[in-house]
Amino acid sequence: MLESKGVKAMPELANELTNRVNSRLNQVGPSGIREFDQRISAIPGIVKLTIGEPDLNTPEHVKQAAIASIAENDSHYSAQKGTLALRQAISGFLKRSQGLTYDPDTEIIATVGATEALTATTLTMLNPGDKVIVPTPTFALYFPIITITGATPVMVDTSQDDFVLTPEKLEQTLQAEGDAVKAVLLNYPSNPTGKEYPQDVITGLATVIANHGLFVISDEIYSELTYGVDHFSIAKLIPERTVLINGLSKSHAMTGYRMGYVVGPKAFIANVTKMHAFMVTSPSNPAQAAAAEALNNGDQDPIEAKAIYQRRRDFITTALADMGVSTVSPEGAFYIFAKIPDQFGTDDVAFAERLANEAKVGGTPGSAFGAGGEGYIRFSYAASDAALAVAMTRMKDFLTATAEVQ
Repeated sequence: MLESKGVKAMPELANELTNRVNSRLNQVGPSGIREFDQRISAIPGIVKLTIGEPDLNTPEHVKQAAIASIAENDSHYSAQKGTLALRQAISGFLKRSQGLTYDPDTEIIATVGATEALTATTLTMLNPGDKVIVPTPTFALYFPIITITGATPVMVDTSQDDFVLTPEKLEQTLQAEGDAVKAVLLNYPSNPTGKEYPQDVITGLATVIANHGLFVISDEIYSELTYGVDHFSIAKLIPERTVLINGLSKSHAMTGYRMGYVVGPKAFIANVTKMHAFMVTSPSNPAQAAAAEALNNGDQDPIEAKAIYQRRRDFITTALADMGVSTVSPEGAFYIFAKIPDQFGTDDVAFAERLANEAKVGGTPGSAFGAGGEGYIRFSYAASDAALAVAMTRMKDFLTATAEVQ
């Protein structure tokens, strides 16, 4: 049709240029979380508990800060590391929440989400041949961003250790992997298990990391969402080795604002600043204004959100227990990692597909999160109470019906 009117169709890539891309991209696939979510999204009437995105609204005072930034024509490039006001807000927040001291001028970068913070960090830190210890199951983004640098993610299955990397297991892994290991990547509270690392475990891990002369990349994006336990950052123990990642997406329901940050020792942050500048130049000004407001005046916001999430956590764990489904006990974040019932074997993808197609309930297969996730399914309870109630009723009916058939 287009060509008949004299308009040329979009060109196909020249044959000789096909697959002439960075060869390391061929070593990684698309996000298993997003791919499965997209695959089931077309199912009519499905209730999706797949994506870790708060259903809560961004706090009003935070939204007004973004609006004011736009109204005041705050439309020019900020400093590459982010506005000084935001970097000061990050510094103040870390001081209040964890007793950490970081210089806004030299040790803090505001990034386009925690994803950019992680990617800029790995691109800065890693060389081909390096290895990074990654306790699994964990957020699947870590594997490709390490692989693209030419480094190798070393998965350490923690499923037999209550889904926590123990100092003993870390020491054993380091002995086995040799001198190529450059860093350990921690995520706690954990996605997908919701496990928070106890202070004594963090202390033991810090000792092993220091003894082996390693970096630690600590993704603490869920640090403000813990239940009955206090978050303890490893940066309190080995700040000279820690690259700390955090952001506003989860704590203040600001996923679309894309505001994160990376902090660490001055010499390392200077190099991350170069990579960050190449990638994004600088974050959006209205988003930075909103983030500064959230960090300066929004300490109560995550507390209010936690009360909602904890109620939902308790509801879904009780509902699953009543079905005979065992779960990892979540102490943070907003995920339930549930073991699929024995009658379905260990194929979590097949179970998740059946649950989506037959019960119209969407959960993420545990194998998407790496070694140790097989045989599990992750549900996000960052969804409305009504959606969770419908999902649990449907799942119960599904399990009852399948049990009767068997």
